[in-house]
Amino acid sequence: MDYGYSGLFKSQNKGNTNGVDLFSKISTLNNKITPNRVKSIILDQSHEKFGDLGGWNALGTIETSDGKFIRPLNSNSKIFPLINEIVYIVEGLNITGENPQFSIPSSYYITNIGIWNHPHHNAYPLSTDLQNSETINDYETVFSGTINDTTDDITIRQINDSTGIYLGETFQERSNIHPLLPFEGDFIQEGRWGNSLRFGSTVHNIGLNDTTRRPSLPSQPPNNWSMYGTNGDPITILRNGQGNQTEEGWTPIVEDVNNDNSSIYLTSTQQIPLKTTGRLNEKSDTDYSSYENTSISAPISPTYYNGKQIILNSGRLVLNATEDHILLTSPLSINLNTQESVNIDTSNLIIQSDFIYLGNKNQATEPLMLGNSTVDWLITLIEQVKKLNDALTNLNSLPVAPFTPAVFPTLNEATMAVGPVIEDLKTSLELNILTSKHNFTL
Repeated sequence: MDYGYSGLFKSQNKGNTNGVDLFSKISTLNNKITPNRVKSIILDQSHEKFGDLGGWNALGTIETSDGKFIRPLNSNSKIFPLINEIVYIVEGLNITGENPQFSIPSSYYITNIGIWNHPHHNAYPLSTDLQNSETINDYETVFSGTINDTTDDITIRQINDSTGIYLGETFQERSNIHPLLPFEGDFIQEGRWGNSLRFGSTVHNIGLNDTTRRPSLPSQPPNNWSMYGTNGDPITILRNGQGNQTEEGWTPIVEDVNNDNSSIYLTSTQQIPLKTTGRLNEKSDTDYSSYENTSISAPISPTYYNGKQIILNSGRLVLNATEDHILLTSPLSINLNTQESVNIDTSNLIIQSDFIYLGNKNQATEPLMLGNSTVDWLITLIEQVKKLNDALTNLNSLPVAPFTPAVFPTLNEATMAVGPVIEDLKTSLELNILTSKHNFTL
C-alpha cells in the first residue's frame, strides 16, 4: 500500500482514461513558480512607484531584479521580504472586471526563500558584491552547512560587512539574533529581531518507556519548561526580544523567561523558573508572611509552581481599561508583592471586608476606635470635667474667722487655666475638627 503523496497521486489517477494525469498537471507548475531577487519594496508613499501602482493598495509590492512589480499572494498573512532576498513568484489571475472572462494573467510572490535558514534575513549578494575569493569561500561554507561554531569566525554579519550587501534603508543587521531551537511537533513563528510565537509542548528526551531509543540524549529536559508533566502537554510562548545573547547568531536557543525582554507564557503542567522581583524572605524566596496563621495557605512561589497559569514578564506592566473596569478575581487570594511600596492614587478608596488588619496579623491586636462614638463619649466626659472644674474654680471653705471664708488660691489658679483648654477641646470635637474628612470605617 502506498502512503502520503504517492498514494494520493495513484488514487487520483486510478481509472483515468483521458490521457491527462495529476503528474502532468503538476509538472506544468515548473514554469509558473520561479525564484527572483527583490530589488525594492513599497512600504509607504516614499517609493517612486507608490502612486503609479495604486497608492496604499500597492503596499507590499516588490520590484524584482528584472524590473517587474509583484504583489503578495496572501493579503491577510504578510511576510515582507528584504532587499536582496529571493522570493518565489507564482502565476495567478488578476480580475480586471466583474466578468472573469476579462481576467488577465498576473504574478504574485509567496515568501522569501530561506537560503541561510535564519529568521533574521536570507539575503544573497549579487555576484558583483562578492569582492574576493575569500568572501566567496565564506558564502560557500555557510551555504553548505559546514560552518564550525567553535573554530570558524564566520557570521552573516561578517559576510555583510565584507560585501556591503544592501538590505534596506532602515534594516541594520545584527549578529546576535539567534534562531529558536525546535522540538518535535512545534509550530513556531519567528520575526527578524528575536520576537517569536511558539506553540509547543513538554518534551522529555528520554521517556519512562523509551530508554533505549536514543540513549545518547541527556536525561535532563532540553528546555527550561519540561521538568514536569508528560510529553505533549501544551505550552504557548510569546516572546519579544532575546535579551543579552552572544554574537554567535547561528546557534539556536530556547526562550528564557528571565533574560528575554518581554514574554507571555500560557502553561498547562509546566514549571517556569521565573525569578520574581517582589519582597524576599530570609530564604531569598518570595515573601508571603502575611499568610501566616491565617485560614489561607500561602501561594506557591512562581518559581516552583507547575500547573495551569499565565505569566506576564517584562520590565514594566501596564493594565489600562479605556471604557470599563479592571477586574481581579480569585477563589483564594490576590497578592500584591513589592520590594518598596503599594501606592493607590484615587478620588475614592472603598474596602469592604469583614476584618481589616494593618501590619502583621499576629501583631495587629489593637482595635481601631470608632470616630463618632468616641467623639460623643469625649464630649460627655468633657462636660462633666468642666462642671467639676467650675466648681473647683469658685471653691471656698467655711469661715475660719467671723465673716472671713477660707480661700484656695493655688487650686483656683490651676482650675482657671484648665477651663479654656476644656472649652477648646469641646469646640473642636463638636465641629469635627479632630476627625478625618476622608477616611471612614464601620
